[in-house]
Amino acid sequence: MTPPPFSYFPLDLDRHTLKETAVLGARAFYDDPFFMHLSAEPMLRARGLALFLQSHVAALGSTAVSTGARDRAGTLVGSCVWQKPGTYPLPIRRQVREMGGSLRALIPRPGSLLTGLRYTLAMEKARPRTEHWYLCLLATDPMVWRRGIGTALLESSLALIDGDGLPCYLETQKEANLAYYRRFGFEETERLTPSPGGPPLFTMTRPVR
Repeated sequence: MTPPPFSYFPLDLDRHTLKETAVLGARAFYDDPFFMHLSAEPMLRARGLALFLQSHVAALGSTAVSTGARDRAGTLVGSCVWQKPGTYPLPIRRQVREMGGSLRALIPRPGSLLTGLRYTLAMEKARPRTEHWYLCLLATDPMVWRRGIGTALLESSLALIDGDGLPCYLETQKEANLAYYRRFGFEETERLTPSPGGPPLFTMTRPVR
């Protein structure tokens, strides 16, 4: 019997897996409107994305709940990372660690630092202050898009989350993603424009099930 093309399991975000997740995320978000706005130069954007995502996920530490998908060769092709309820905001030292990663990612383009800060502040202001599950990252390798990996990762995690009786929250910079997330019960809550001339930022909430 031929084994299934992808396997799904909890991810232990150790150093190696963090790097895998960052590289995967950089591939998945390479054409994201926000990151293209920050850096139009392809190589700088790819490098900055990997640095930013690695520091972003690493800062979560034990507050993260992560699941992944690997292909038959063992390559990470999908990742879904949530932040647990009641863990926002992160401790100051973890926030500093995350900011350091953002600085390293954007330092080749100093003008992008202010833009990135505007978006970060807008996201912080919009985020709910009541307990919720926060979708930090949902990424699938572009080489296997439309193979159901993101759906499988999101559905399995939401099935567990629903038992907590708490809402879920996310942000996206792609308007096309709104229809995708609506399939899972998310509703658009705000449409922000943190930077003049930059892409909008959409926030979505999934009510208690």
